[in-house]
Amino acid sequence: MTQTVAVLGTGKIGEALLSGMIRAGWRPAHLLVTTRRGDRARELRTRYGVESVTNAEAAKNADILILAVKPQDMGTLLDELAPHVTAERLVISAAAGITTAFIEERLAERTPVVRVMPNTPVLVDEGMSVISAGGHATAAHLATAEEIFGGVGKTLRVPESQQDAATALSGSGPAYFYFLVEAMTDAGILLGLPRAQAHDLIVQAAVGASVMLRDSGEHPVKLREAVTSPAGTTISAIRELENHGVRAALIAALEAARDRSRELASGKG
Repeated sequence: MTQTVAVLGTGKIGEALLSGMIRAGWRPAHLLVTTRRGDRARELRTRYGVESVTNAEAAKNADILILAVKPQDMGTLLDELAPHVTAERLVISAAAGITTAFIEERLAERTPVVRVMPNTPVLVDEGMSVISAGGHATAAHLATAEEIFGGVGKTLRVPESQQDAATALSGSGPAYFYFLVEAMTDAGILLGLPRAQAHDLIVQAAVGASVMLRDSGEHPVKLREAVTSPAGTTISAIRELENHGVRAALIAALEAARDRSRELASGKG
């Protein structure tokens, strides 16, 4: 943890990474941030004790550059960084849909690039970050990315060819969960419960089910069957879900998300 890391773009995800690194033992003196607004720079300095610099200064002085800007801003940022980034730097991109090839083509030859797709639960240290190596990234570079993103949740290495599928499943995944909670809350209201009570019942059920799924090691079918007694309430609900094609709708939804991720990666707006 003696290397200097610069987080370029300290929005919610960038700040979550910054906070996670500090909790994991990175010294603020070895961390740099870039931001467009002076008040935001002062806020980060007060909160974390880190120095705010320009993008060019970050590229000159940091060993590791974490690009946490919006995808549409990546081209402009790389143009700004290119004169100052050498092949000794490690560049980690957390921008959705931006390929390692896109970044490599705009920086010095043989610059190591690692692509990471985090999801929003990194904000509460329960994220899943999917990590892929570019053409010049080594196992050591991947391990460094895992060390950084492991401070805000779990990590998983996949070939870059699987990043679009991972984006559909994990990157967008929290939104599907929120959508289901919203629908189930409305159902609870229809059944006569106050909204706050319906919300609390569903959220706790989801938290408990998630922990059981994670910690038990059991297949989800087995856990579901444990709740599904013959001729009971649960099997009646499951029958309706199947009758309405919920399983098929979820598969189609994830395919649509994957296809859109591919479009964004190819430059289609």
